[in-house]
Amino acid sequence: MGNRKGIIYEANERLDALMHEGLNTSRYAAKKARREAGESLWAFSDGVIRSHGTRNTYQQHVMAFIQWARSNYEVRRLEVLDRRADELATEYLNEHLDAGKSPDTLQTERSALRLFFRIRLLAECVCIPERKRENITRSRKTTIREQQFQPANWAPLIAFIQATGLRANELRQLQVEDILVYGPTTGGPEITIKKGHAKGGRPRQVPVLPGHETDVLPLLDGRNPQDLVFPRIPSRLHPQKYRRAYAQAYYRHLSGRELPPTHRRLRRSDYDEEAVLRVSRALGHNRKDVVLRNYLR
Repeated sequence: MGNRKGIIYEANERLDALMHEGLNTSRYAAKKARREAGESLWAFSDGVIRSHGTRNTYQQHVMAFIQWARSNYEVRRLEVLDRRADELATEYLNEHLDAGKSPDTLQTERSALRLFFRIRLLAECVCIPERKRENITRSRKTTIREQQFQPANWAPLIAFIQATGLRANELRQLQVEDILVYGPTTGGPEITIKKGHAKGGRPRQVPVLPGHETDVLPLLDGRNPQDLVFPRIPSRLHPQKYRRAYAQAYYRHLSGRELPPTHRRLRRSDYDEEAVLRVSRALGHNRKDVVLRNYLR
């Protein structure tokens, strides 16, 4: 029996290395350095993995590709796959394109393979269709999971999300001391999301939606500062649609305008840019296109 490592073992080692490097470096510092060097950053990646969720998703796609290459081309060594990465990835993605996989799935597959092989333009000739706004149904349609959820049993929690726009994981870690009557950003009620408790680990201050203070401040009464605000978060809760409601209400409050039109391409005059950016920061994003595409339209 030989001592050479199998292709699956080698692939896992490479993913482990990408994860280890990511957990020991700062994305913020890397992005800042590239920006200071004069690079225009639209979609930023420094080729490492910093999230266990991303690792799991990318690993599934990488392993599926390896199994495909092994079955169709008898590729059993990672060094061989590395040499044929662009050729085989192009064929693999085109097969999935012909099979009718969604643009979102195809983009994720290609991103996973590009990071794994460290080839920024891997399978560049694969023409992945644009993901259209009308095909994004998350938070716009009721899912099976939501149909099994009883909102009436969780009215205070839902009212809190509509007043703050927090994510599920942020809600699970939120402590009483994180609710501020006089926040540093607006001087009014705010929620402090601590470092490490948010997506990407970034801390932020979240303004409470004006007019909804009574859905938030009573949760302070007579409680220990270290208590969890909501000791139990139901697994079937889908906060995204409530985050979307918060974003739209907060935009209307900040701008004094109605939501941007949905029937045509946006013009700069269709929205209040400063209000969009403030909504983006409140939600834990830092890109106005994400808010315009997924929350306000």
